[in-house]
Amino acid sequence: MTPREERLDRARDGECWDLVVIGGGATGLGTALDAVARGYRTLLLEAHDFAKGTSSRSTKLIHGGVRYLAGGQVGLVREALRERGRLLANAPHLVHDLAFLIPAYHWWDRPYYGLGLWLYDRLAGKAALGPSHQVARDEAERLAPSIRREGLRGGIIYHDAQFDDARLAITLARTIDDLGGTALNGVAVIGLVKSAAGTVRGVRVRDEESGEDWEVSARGVVNATGVFTDAVRRLDSSAAAPLVTPSQGSHLVLDRSFFPGSTAVLIPKTADGRVLFMIPWLDRVLVGTTETPVDSTPIEPRPLAEEIDFLLDHARRYLARPPSAADVLSVYAGLRPLIAGHSGGKARTASLSREHTVVVSDSGLVTITGGKWTTYRAMAESAVDLAAKTAGLPARACPTANLRLHGWSPTLDPGPFPEYGSDAVELSRLMTERPALGERLHPRLPYLAVEVVWAARKESARTVEDVLARRTRALFLDARASAEIAPLVASMLAEELGRDDQWAHAQVSSFQALAAGYLITN
Repeated sequence: MTPREERLDRARDGECWDLVVIGGGATGLGTALDAVARGYRTLLLEAHDFAKGTSSRSTKLIHGGVRYLAGGQVGLVREALRERGRLLANAPHLVHDLAFLIPAYHWWDRPYYGLGLWLYDRLAGKAALGPSHQVARDEAERLAPSIRREGLRGGIIYHDAQFDDARLAITLARTIDDLGGTALNGVAVIGLVKSAAGTVRGVRVRDEESGEDWEVSARGVVNATGVFTDAVRRLDSSAAAPLVTPSQGSHLVLDRSFFPGSTAVLIPKTADGRVLFMIPWLDRVLVGTTETPVDSTPIEPRPLAEEIDFLLDHARRYLARPPSAADVLSVYAGLRPLIAGHSGGKARTASLSREHTVVVSDSGLVTITGGKWTTYRAMAESAVDLAAKTAGLPARACPTANLRLHGWSPTLDPGPFPEYGSDAVELSRLMTERPALGERLHPRLPYLAVEVVWAARKESARTVEDVLARRTRALFLDARASAEIAPLVASMLAEELGRDDQWAHAQVSSFQALAAGYLITN
């Protein structure tokens, strides 16, 4: 019996769960982990794959939100900085310090932004990663050698943290498993089960692989589905008022030669008032992000032409070597679940709140939405507090502030698998047993064949997309290269999962069509 079959059996055993969490992104995984850590019998259900949506499409930052200070959101910034420190301590194999340069092109830039960053440091307190400070022009050029030099007066250095969003999601799923919880991908919630009095008492689900559907009993249900929040709320009540206004953020990925060095750059205010990041990540550079109101919430959002033009135009303005569309290795978009409040969905998305909200419907369905990766743990704590109370579960304190996540190790692995933490030993052992697994999947990608096997055996990967988009980040680093290795990955997965050639061919076709959407076409 495979690990997935074992989890499915637990989901079908007919017993009543304490909590069922709908949604396998940052918020859902965090909520399920919090509940399991408190000792509640918890089942998490994700219709697609863990972090398939917004949670794998971020700017890859664990941050306090420097720009929120300008809006006076001091409480939000303080909470995020506190959570940043906790993540650095609980997942050092996935989260690390990153220095940022704010270049100064006007005489007032350094004193103005320097004052804001001084406050940022004060709010961080003991969790500060390093003091912000002003630098002269020559030091700014040394730290960011590819930055536009015309008019440059110097800059300000500050610190935040960087991470791999999808790998953190997989790590949360594995931590849930470590603590005795059950997290299932590829199982969709298609309805809510209610008592005669109209109280939510479970969910109706469908296994997307087999088509089987069944009912799951639960004392409480938590809706943590991000931009799909309102769709689940409408399963509860067709008259449910919209809670979320979606906003799209897009990013370009360029070769590192466009942006050498290890210091990121933040342009705090572009010509149209947006924030622009240029960030080294996995030997590439991310350029982002946008803030575009959208009306729909597809599972695979696509960057709009105007977003791509905006990002390329601003990259050319601030990089000494101007990139063209042909230089873009991958382009991706994510949808943010911004809290609509009383705006009726009509407010400009840049002005809507990033803070999270937790609400309980008349039926007892608990919904949590908003927020960002940095504050996922604090969001989960508030969600479980309310869900436990609503479901009549015994009150238990939240233990996750100091909970070490799966793979935690006091030292980083010096080999090829630092992001796997303590699991790196097992991957190395697999390569010793099967030397062919030590081969690179593609010369333009950092990943080894052993990671495909590991993803299938240990990390619930079920498709080529799961492996190349989220267990590794191949699709985001180089869409063309990822499409080229799809046949190899499909063959390896078919062997691991017991699939036939027809399945492998279908997987290759599906993934290559997906990868085409991550390329800029003229």
